[in-house]
Amino acid sequence: METPGSQSSLHRANLERVVRAVRLAGSLTQAEIARTTGLSAATVSNIVRELKDGGTVEVTPTSAGGRRARSVSLSGDAGIVIGVDFGHTHLRVAVGNLAHQVLAEESEPLDVDASAAQGFDRAEQLVSRLIAVTGVDRAKIAGIGLGVPGPIDVESGTLGSTSILPGWTGTKPAEELKDRLGVPVHVDNDANLGALGELVWGSGRGVKDLAYIKVASGVGAGLVISGRIYRGPGGTAGEIGHITLDESGPVCRCGNRGCLETFTAARYVLPLLQSSHGTELTMERVVSLAREGDPGCRRVIADVGRHIGSGVANLCNLLNPSRVVLGGDLAEAGELVLGPIRESVGRYAIPSAARQLSVLPGALGGRAEVLGALALALSEMGDSTLLDGSLPTTAPAFT
Repeated sequence: METPGSQSSLHRANLERVVRAVRLAGSLTQAEIARTTGLSAATVSNIVRELKDGGTVEVTPTSAGGRRARSVSLSGDAGIVIGVDFGHTHLRVAVGNLAHQVLAEESEPLDVDASAAQGFDRAEQLVSRLIAVTGVDRAKIAGIGLGVPGPIDVESGTLGSTSILPGWTGTKPAEELKDRLGVPVHVDNDANLGALGELVWGSGRGVKDLAYIKVASGVGAGLVISGRIYRGPGGTAGEIGHITLDESGPVCRCGNRGCLETFTAARYVLPLLQSSHGTELTMERVVSLAREGDPGCRRVIADVGRHIGSGVANLCNLLNPSRVVLGGDLAEAGELVLGPIRESVGRYAIPSAARQLSVLPGALGGRAEVLGALALALSEMGDSTLLDGSLPTTAPAFT
């Protein structure tokens, strides 16, 4: 039996520290593991050798700083995670392993008026199909990350009011999916998952403090502080869309006037252009027309960028992030929107905070949220699961 402070418990703790560092990063050199964990190079070398012999990690030759090094990643056979993302018009599912490799991914249309039960039926079917396609062992599924377009109450797991999937308000998405699939499910809102996806796989790599801004049917921000998502005690941190820009402005769905969302979200912006471009106009089409030189679309996107920049400036003054990543369809506008964002940040943010900030488009596009769901599942699983081989011993219940 291990006792606190004993050599065996200390060794166990060091094993878990190394496994956690590798699990969250995907792959690290031994020198990077030492810096991340604070363990000595000799200790890391011994632990990596032990984990490799046990089949938990794989070690491959690489280079770092012009020198030969060894890259450590979790074994591709160590376990499987699944990401599920519900959006305004889509359902997307991805299957990945603990080495941060995406094994399969698929998206299909989702009717915004579909009930929660119908949505989960579709998710269950799509997960089952991808598991069959990849041929992975269902007994190795360690967890599922789930993204939904609305606030999640941290204590109850209940989905709050959402104008995107209105029939889902009051449901408990994690419980519902867990009952269907038989494995642990971890849920978060789409902006937080977008931030996680970009942090692990995209434009946020290498930084520990960033804000991911998603502009779609609503406006939200996923906040990363010291490498971790900040949700706030009630799970509503990052509601940047409800920063007040004009107290005499349009009435927002939250009941206030002149929120950032009323100047930037698609349902407020598209009517400005529909008289010249028709009622079937989408933000994706606006961006495409702007890139082709349409003056009206370029003006609207620039105005949206300036408004977003005002909200980002507030974030800079409060949290001082080193990077802001813009996601959603709007990111495809490139400098047409990023330039005005930087202009507003330079005007309204504290100069020292503005100088330290980089504003970049998301690298993952529409995949950011589902990859963030994979990252959520990876971050929430316990390291003892890997060291003890204690993944579920029976296949999940879905068919």
